Formats: sequence, structure tokens, C-alpha cells
Amino acid sequence: MYAFELERPSTLADAVAALSGGEAQPLSGGQTLIPTLKQRLASPGKLVSLTGIKELRGIRLDDAGQLAVGAATPHVQVAAQDHYPALAHLAANIGDPAVRNRGTIGGSLANNDPSACYPAAALGSGATIVTNTREIKADDYFTGLFDTALEEGEIITEVRFPVPRRAAYAKFEQPASRFALVGVFVAQYAQGVRVAVTGASEGGVFRWAEAEKALAADFSADALSGLALDGAGMIADLHGSGAYRAHLTGVMTRRAVAAAG
Repeated sequence: MYAFELERPSTLADAVAALSGGEAQPLSGGQTLIPTLKQRLASPGKLVSLTGIKELRGIRLDDAGQLAVGAATPHVQVAAQDHYPALAHLAANIGDPAVRNRGTIGGSLANNDPSACYPAAALGSGATIVTNTREIKADDYFTGLFDTALEEGEIITEVRFPVPRRAAYAKFEQPASRFALVGVFVAQYAQGVRVAVTGASEGGVFRWAEAEKALAADFSADALSGLALDGAGMIADLHGSGAYRAHLTGVMTRRAVAAAG
């Protein structure tokens, strides 16, 4: 590791001030950032820890009945809540106990790893990502691999999940990392069905519109018969080809629908 400054503000205002100017970078759970620093893939001169800010932690139901999760809330606490079982199941199967106790929902969404689980939950739920300056709909938030609508110095403060009638997350794990080789989050609302896929596309997390339309008419695994994604544009690596991931997306979507039903 190299030498850098570390600040631990106790308020959001102090964190925003600490991040202004220079090469400061926010540090949440550190499950991605710390290994990145160790490999010298990034070398900010100052890290600003967000974990000591009480207003960024906690889980509650807001006035609209949405599940509001503070950005610095660790996965283990999301897994323990019972207002949104599908989200709890997703969080309970991220990484290992060390990762679940240190990693945070805000850190995961800010990093937007193409194989992370939370992006599928946020996009599949039509969540709102709240920052220190604005509110961003999930459909507008994810803009590409490791890329989001966040601006320089902007901090995620809370994520608001509309609670669906029913939902489920099905993940085919890469066994070493427990990242999603393909993960599919399916949620049914009064307005329709949302299907979000992580781990598969070169463009990052995405919604499968054809599956959403079929499930809105008939929420059953059988409704997906005959639907298939093209392998072009899918991730191809030592774990599987693009065609394999396209096929696996259909399999995991059917499993998620069956679990939700």
C-alpha cells in the first residue's frame, strides 16, 4: 500500500467538504476500492471514509411505503430486514461473511461492477438513488460498465425501493468470488413487471423488455417459453461465452419467476 491521507467525517456536510477539490475519493465498505489501491490501479491522495456518518446508515419504511436504505448500511443489515424478502435474500448471498459485514449498498451501487448483485435489485425494483444533491431514478442511473450518473464529489445517501407484490432474485454464482455469472431480479408491481439482469452484458446491468412484456400478461415461467437473448454484446470470458450467458439469462429468469410465484 502507498501513503495517503484518511479523513473520517461525522456529518454529510463535512464529507462533501472533504471531497471537494484535489484527488480525494470516498471510501465506504472498501471491498472494491482497497484491492484496487493494493494493485496500484488507483492512487488517490486522500480517502474520505463515509462509515462514521450516522445519517447514512439504517433501514426504514418511508412515508410512501418504500424501503429506504442508508448508503452506508452493510449487506448483513439489508439481509436481516423483513420488509422486502427478495432484497434480503440477495444481500444474504453476496460474497462471504467478511464482505457482508463490511460492504455497503451505496458502495456497490457507486462502483457499479457489471457482475454485482445490487444493481439488478435497484434496476429491477425501479429504485431511486438519492444523493446529497438530487434523486436519480435507477433507469437513468446506470450508464455502463463501472459507470453511473454520479458526478464528481456526489455522494449516495440513500436508496429507496418500492416494495413489489412479489419478487425474487436468482443468481448463478462464479464459485470463487460469488459474483453473479448471471443474476436476474424479477419484481411484479401494479404497474407491470420489471426484469433486470446483471453479470451478462458488456454494457452492464440491463432490463429485459421482452420478458417484462410476457410476464405482465402471464406471471409464470411458462410465459417465457420461446424468448431468447442474442449472445452478441454479452460478456465472453474463461467462465463462459456470450451465447452461454444469453442462454443462462433465460434459465435464471425462469427460476426467479418460479421462486417469486
